[in-house]
Amino acid sequence: MGILGRFYRIIVGSISKFIESDGWAIASHIALSTLMSLFPFLIVVTALAGFFGSKELADEAARILLEAWPQNVAAPIARELHNVLTTARSGVLTIGVLLAVYFASSGIESLRIGLNRAYGVTETRPWWLLRLESIAYVLVGAVSLLVLALLVVLGPLIVAQALPYAPWLEPFLHVVTLARFAVASIVLIVALLVIHLWLPAGRRGLLEILPGVLITLALWLVAGAAFGRYLADFASAYVTTYAGLASPMIALVFLYMTASIFIYGGELNAAVKRSSEPAPEKQ
Repeated sequence: MGILGRFYRIIVGSISKFIESDGWAIASHIALSTLMSLFPFLIVVTALAGFFGSKELADEAARILLEAWPQNVAAPIARELHNVLTTARSGVLTIGVLLAVYFASSGIESLRIGLNRAYGVTETRPWWLLRLESIAYVLVGAVSLLVLALLVVLGPLIVAQALPYAPWLEPFLHVVTLARFAVASIVLIVALLVIHLWLPAGRRGLLEILPGVLITLALWLVAGAAFGRYLADFASAYVTTYAGLASPMIALVFLYMTASIFIYGGELNAAVKRSSEPAPEKQ
């Protein structure tokens, strides 16, 4: 009964703290910031892709980012992203790209605010240092995503070149979609671990953040499938209500749902830590 009692207290405590910490309001801030940061981030990716000599890498990176989204949510966004990524630009180090880096970092800052609230910590670092750190996350994330996209693109080409010498590799030509999904999953897991470990104030160990990361991944999987099923039956309701704004509203609702789960993951970690602390002595 002790284990079940502790489990019950952790779940109830994390939900109560989520509500007390304005989790729903912070989730809406994260959702809007993420949607607004998505296009600037991929503009940065496109600019960096110029160093590889292939703009198609940015398109592949966008597909990797959206691989875990429900199809009904990802498809309209993917079309607009493709239009943005295939637009010719005059150069890499332009004012537009620099502004894109700054605006993309705002999405990182929204995640920091949400986790600081969830973990109950106060930020003491200067704002300019936090902004520089967020910009570094954007640049590292963009380069990492391009490298992974390069592997996804080059994989089938390498296998095709090796086929005359190793015919047994032929089945691997048909696993591009699976590889993209696997890469998207790796990106998601690594990103969650990095964000929980180093983004909010203070420091936490891997075991301290693991419960929240695992529950976030599990709930994202369930919520994504449920939301995709819901859209398959009721997507017309958004078109009726929001007309031409239906696609961004669908994306915003989806991001709001995932942001709420993300914040709850932090609240769960905080609740687990509180449950393991010794009770205060009675006077």
